[in-house]
Amino acid sequence: MSDKKGRKQIRQTKLLEKIEIEPFVTDEELCDTFGVSIQTIRLDRLELGIPELRERIKQVAAKNYRKVKTLGKAEIVGELIDINLNEDGISILETTEDMAFRKTKIVRGHHIFAMAESLAMAVIDADVALSGVANMKYRVPVFAGDKLVAKAEVARIRGNKYFVHVKISVNQEQVFRGKFILVSIWEEEEE
Repeated sequence: MSDKKGRKQIRQTKLLEKIEIEPFVTDEELCDTFGVSIQTIRLDRLELGIPELRERIKQVAAKNYRKVKTLGKAEIVGELIDINLNEDGISILETTEDMAFRKTKIVRGHHIFAMAESLAMAVIDADVALSGVANMKYRVPVFAGDKLVAKAEVARIRGNKYFVHVKISVNQEQVFRGKFILVSIWEEEEE
């Protein structure tokens, strides 16, 4: 009996460490990692006070939305996971069947583009900006149910132009890349 208790404590300690390093790991992935049932993982999370994945994503996203200057929270496509203005950012989007073509279950490109463009806008330190140029490439089809992870990086800033690169992946395979030139519109101060 005490051996089971010891294994449980070790597993729970490792579970805490795993979620600390990788906060967006799913219960299913944790099952595979620790070789236990999903019910065991859920009980462990409950005992340790670790919320489910969706709640963890919302908690992290809520902190990051406050940093964004260019867009409102509702205008960002996906959940904003990390952001450093004029440097980089990460967002996640769980695709659904209503985002896809009925016949093929392939997610429509405008959803993927909207995710990339809104993340590119979110990472720049400007009050008002517009997309001046977008160069993009869809590499692999995305299917309903896939989880998209977008990473944006501000490559350079030249005057009021921001050059932002965005890469979107599914299971660490790149499905989209985009290069954006965003133009900041400077507002004149009213006297």
